[in-house]
This record gives sequence, structure tokens and C-alpha cells, in this order.
Amino acid sequence: MTPDNKPHRNELFLPESGRGPELPLAESQVPAGFPSPADDYIARRLDLNEHLIPHPSATFFVRVAGDSMTGAGINDGDILIVDRSLEAVEGKVVIAVVDGELVVKRLRKRDGAWALLAESEGYPPIVAGEDGEFEVWGVVTSVIHSL
Repeated sequence: MTPDNKPHRNELFLPESGRGPELPLAESQVPAGFPSPADDYIARRLDLNEHLIPHPSATFFVRVAGDSMTGAGINDGDILIVDRSLEAVEGKVVIAVVDGELVVKRLRKRDGAWALLAESEGYPPIVAGEDGEFEVWGVVTSVIHSL
């Protein structure tokens, strides 16, 4: 936290150790088209950690600051779940360190060099070796935001 107790834009959050709260999971699926009658009972309990964090020791959370990734469904203020154990391959959205700052961008190969690309207009690519190096810290696996 910063001295004024506001989260720093590059503040990282680690998942709590142990299991999180288990929430009810309805057996029925919810149609995205026309409504249908739903069963009114809970099939089992759902642990969100089980679905969102397969590698807890390699996972961290980071809050997004800015709008360069809105085309990928990542908005200002969203929380990203990032897995450091996954391989950062072409086309993945990654967290990288560029000039000491964390950034979220899509990893691409351009003219034989790795580049970090925004998913919104008006943001230039960050190409490895041009304006300094970048280091990939992890692969974004999920985005948490309110509707």
C-alpha cells in the first residue's frame, strides 16, 4: 500500500493459503437464450480456487490501471489472476516488466522479435530490444470484474 493507504498501481496480491469458501453450485444450467424452468436444488459445493487457481504457489493477482487492453475484455480496475508456471507463448495475454513497471499486454512475434501489443487503439507495441528489454512474469488466466 502507498502511504495514503490507496493501492499502488503495481501492487501484487497473493492467494490465501488453504481452501477458500465453498459456494453453492446449482445442478441446472442457465440458458443464455430463452428462459426455462430450473431445478430448485443445489447439486454440490463449488470452490472457486479449484477452478481459477490450479497452481496456488505460482499464482498472484494484480489490479489493472488503464484502458490499453479493453479489446481483450480487460478494463481499468479489473483484477487479473496470473499464473507464473504457465509458458508464455504467442498470443497469450501476459504480465511483463518493462522499465521497472508492470504491464499487461498480448505477447506476439513481430519480424522475428517478441513484442507486447495493446488491445486498444493508440498504444504503440513494445518490442524486445528496441526501447529496452522486457521480462514476462506470468500468463493471465482469468479476469475478475463487475458487470
